[in-house]
Amino acid sequence: MRYVDAEPGDERVIRGLTAQAEEGWCMLRWLWPRDAEAVYIEKLNNGEEHGDSSFAMDHRDATTAEHASDSFPPHRTFKLYTREEYKATNGYRERLDHFGKVAYRVHLAVEQDGEMVLVRQHDGGNRVELSAGKAKIRYSVRQQASWFSKRKTVRIEVHAEVPVERDVLCYVKKEGGYPASREDGVVYPFAEPFRAGRTELPAIEIGKNEYVRLFFTDGRRYGQLYELILE
Repeated sequence: MRYVDAEPGDERVIRGLTAQAEEGWCMLRWLWPRDAEAVYIEKLNNGEEHGDSSFAMDHRDATTAEHASDSFPPHRTFKLYTREEYKATNGYRERLDHFGKVAYRVHLAVEQDGEMVLVRQHDGGNRVELSAGKAKIRYSVRQQASWFSKRKTVRIEVHAEVPVERDVLCYVKKEGGYPASREDGVVYPFAEPFRAGRTELPAIEIGKNEYVRLFFTDGRRYGQLYELILE
């Protein structure tokens, strides 16, 4: 299986591609060119240009990508979907089994010179992106200090819906009040990742007039994937 480029004005392209997320499912719909009978659907998790490893080449494709010029890159994965299947479900429906951004690219499959090829679109009309929702990370901060002590003990508890890598979160310490952002105090990384479920972190000792809160290490990046909630 290999690619051929769509020429300007070529009718053999996907148009009107839309994606809708609802109750854990994604529905793709598009306009089929006349006489088109099949497409290959490529899934790109978190907006990446690489497919999900579980979204493997459909078994109905008997051609190996590595043996054709201008063919499927080996790290990309595709699924065959026919026009009859589309009519039966009024679109392409798939369960969203993870959080964050998801993108799909729909490649039209056509016959050329006795073989099936994919039409490569350069106008972006066959690509669509949507949000599969954010995983919630809830956390609490409990403080304990004696009346005459200059120090206090802080205990942080994290409850995550999904596993979270250690570099996603950090805690920030500030004197005189709670920090308002990652930049509003001294930043401390975590040494271990967080498993899904409840995690109680080792107690930390800080000054009596110091306060801590959790933040994303990169709010712009991780804020698209997770929702951090102070309880």
